Amino acid sequence: MANQKVVRTLQHLPDTARMPRMIPQGDRKWKTVGIYDWTSGFWPGILWYMAEYSGDSGLLNQARHWTAYLEPVKKMPEKNHDLGFMMYCSFGNGFRITGDSLYKQILLETTDSLVTLFNPNAGTILSWPWQRKNRGWKHNTIIDNMMNLELLFWAAGNGRPQYKEIAITHALTTMKNQIRPDYSVVHVVVYDDETGKVDSLKTWQGANDESMWARGQAWGIYGFTMCYRETGMKEFLTTAQHLADHFIERLPADRVPYWDFDAPGIPNEPKDASAAAIAASALVELSSFTPDKEKASFYLRSACHILASLTGHYLAPEESDAILDHSVGSKPQNSEVDVPIIYADYYFIEALMRLRNITPNYSLGALRRSEPMDYLRLSRFRKITFLVQRQQTGKVDFS
Repeated sequence: MANQKVVRTLQHLPDTARMPRMIPQGDRKWKTVGIYDWTSGFWPGILWYMAEYSGDSGLLNQARHWTAYLEPVKKMPEKNHDLGFMMYCSFGNGFRITGDSLYKQILLETTDSLVTLFNPNAGTILSWPWQRKNRGWKHNTIIDNMMNLELLFWAAGNGRPQYKEIAITHALTTMKNQIRPDYSVVHVVVYDDETGKVDSLKTWQGANDESMWARGQAWGIYGFTMCYRETGMKEFLTTAQHLADHFIERLPADRVPYWDFDAPGIPNEPKDASAAAIAASALVELSSFTPDKEKASFYLRSACHILASLTGHYLAPEESDAILDHSVGSKPQNSEVDVPIIYADYYFIEALMRLRNITPNYSLGALRRSEPMDYLRLSRFRKITFLVQRQQTGKVDFS
């Protein structure tokens, strides 16, 4: 299904340097954005994942083709923190799969641009330079920024060792200042750019400054899990687990969060499939790092429950070029509400790829048998099992 939609999107997209971002309600084709939009790397990233999954040389060529459009982004300092999203999802996946030395050089140049936004006084990377003027947020850091640290860690292992300390400092500062006592995540922390002291705690896309914005919580789980993978620092693993526990604890019955866990109109608020997909991908990885087997199974089972719900209730219509429907970009700005969004598809595919690659000790069959399931839920698990456990022989293991 995902492969068919990706191929159809390729047929519908004009061959220009514009990337899919969202599909308006009632439409079936992607609306596109330029290469400097923060979401521009997700479409090439999807192509890399699908080429890796399928072994299709045609998709591999398409992944190279669409990734190449983004090369000018490498020289974009002082604009925003999103270089990691834009370039690591595209060139990063490309380098991982092909080892192309050109991709390596482009990624290193991109990282050199990203670190210009690091403020040693605050200990974090500046997220939105434009908000300094618009809102007086001198040095602002959003939780999303945790995702861009993966590019810094990669660069540290590929010729820029000094960047590892920047990434660790950012993560430790975020852990200290951006996580509440109940382990919900603050969207925006505003720092004094000279003293580094916390000036205020804000939101931009959440319901209010004290609420738990769903996608922000998912970014946090993903980011701190990745930081543990790259450093082995146990405080990052513990933080990721606390954030995950709070996220899972507050999920509604269908395991897909509302756009904000504290949105005032629940249950009549939009759900956010993108937050669910991001969290599912993070939880699969988190399960592999959690030493307690029962806790690891809990995280993996939670990821499977989320993916089962997305597969059962949140797929876009057959005629749509998107895989998932019902995501929310920014509800307070009434932007991209209850529509397909490209990063939901990216992290959904990534979650399935990660699930396919997990150790056999955490089989879907064992997870299914660990608690009672009605027939409908079992059917959804079988859909996921079919997607991620198909063998080269074409046989499917439902055990």
